[in-house]
Amino acid sequence: MPVLAALVAAAFLPGFTITAIGPHGGEFWTGAFPGTERPGEVYLPPAFDPAQRYPVVYLLHGMPGSPSEYLSGTNLLSWADEAIVAHTIRPFIAVVPAAGPDRGYDGEWAGPWEAALVEDVVPWVDATLPTIRSARGRVLAGLSAGGFGAADIGLRHPGLFGTIESWSGYFTPLHDGPFRDATRATLDLNDPMRLAPAEAARLRRLHTRVYLSSGPYHSHWFRPAQTITFARELEQLGVTTKLDLLIQARGEWSAQLDAGLDWAFAT
Repeated sequence: MPVLAALVAAAFLPGFTITAIGPHGGEFWTGAFPGTERPGEVYLPPAFDPAQRYPVVYLLHGMPGSPSEYLSGTNLLSWADEAIVAHTIRPFIAVVPAAGPDRGYDGEWAGPWEAALVEDVVPWVDATLPTIRSARGRVLAGLSAGGFGAADIGLRHPGLFGTIESWSGYFTPLHDGPFRDATRATLDLNDPMRLAPAEAARLRRLHTRVYLSSGPYHSHWFRPAQTITFARELEQLGVTTKLDLLIQARGEWSAQLDAGLDWAFAT
């Protein structure tokens, strides 16, 4: 990113610092989002221009984990820079908040972390950065536990995100984090398998799109069969759905992120 663009970006992100620069000048910035307890990340594309309006993807990390997994584990910075410069995807902003008090938090994207995202982070991003301030400009995606969070939060707030993506996620709430002592009623209200039929009419009316992907079986929480079942349910409900399945475990996180963002932001 040229010096002038970097200075402009700094003005938009007070309190954030540059932590990585991509091959074509895209930048990762680290700082504190409102409503969260630890730092998160922002990706700004090459040739960031405050006079433009950018779509935004909100990326939810796995549990335990941290926002940095998208920089070090999926190679988001290099892939996004290359794809944007090649004009295969639209320039976009990525926002990576954190859930839990520390990296060891092993819970769910629910309760206070859902509230922080919906009530604090999204409004702050729209007020701070030059975004497309409507559902059509917002994507909610996540890996593993973040994939559950994307499905759960996206379906619980139809109209806030125009595209929902779950990468090797699961679709029933686990008894941990905010759900450790949850009642059956609370679990049902956070169950994507139940939320989908309840919200289907609204999702169709809003033209919400859903992208689902899975790597091969590697944990009892991440069985591809559950992703396939959820995709079929959405298709039967008439919700626009794309399903991708990977047969190799090697590089599956990066491959799912690349395919999912390509689908979300394809030119």
